[in-house]
Amino acid sequence: TFYGCSSLSSIEIPAGVTSIGYRAFFGCSSLTSIEIPAGVTSIGGYTFYGCSSLSSIEIPAGVTDIGSYAFSDCSNLDTVYYAGSIEDWFNIEFEGDYSNPLLYGAELYICEELVTELVVPESVTAIGDYQLTGCTSLTSITIHSGVTSIGSSAFYYCSSLISIEIPAGVSSIGGWAFYYCSNLETIYYNGTEEQWNEIRKGSYWDSGCGNYEVVFLGDAGTEA
Repeated sequence: TFYGCSSLSSIEIPAGVTSIGYRAFFGCSSLTSIEIPAGVTSIGGYTFYGCSSLSSIEIPAGVTDIGSYAFSDCSNLDTVYYAGSIEDWFNIEFEGDYSNPLLYGAELYICEELVTELVVPESVTAIGDYQLTGCTSLTSITIHSGVTSIGSSAFYYCSSLISIEIPAGVSSIGGWAFYYCSNLETIYYNGTEEQWNEIRKGSYWDSGCGNYEVVFLGDAGTEA
């Protein structure tokens, strides 16, 4: 729609729009911020590719799907405002690389509150791929017992993350899941060391995490 409009600096999307299509704002390098209105449910692939001046974006609660490379080369995007709940956020399907607007180190605000200490709600059964990739505001995560899997690159480059609590019911952790969480100090695991070793862990799942320790809460507090 606005492909290559490099002089476009602002735009107001009207109510009634339900989706933003493939490459809609591709190469709009002067666009600095955008508010996506309530009613939009999907953001297509490559939508904001090359929007290098984009510094903030507002995403409504109804968005359930964001396509691949939607935010590629949005290197100045530092603030993401999300109108829904954390449960709604975990229902978004991020389709591959550069689909998450947090990728370049943006801070996430949910209902105008900065996300620092995250509690994954009990209604969430799986943490999807790329779910909080690059979220620099995040310092701790508590995952409830209903979660059985943590997706690929789920917490990739969450550089401020210090601690995470993982339930014993988790059977798989995807590749790159905690890649370069360089300040990670402690993984609290609600199971035994034997159970921890049985979890399927993808390639480079903890690469760049430094010297963290695993505390086994299901084994009388034994530490690795």
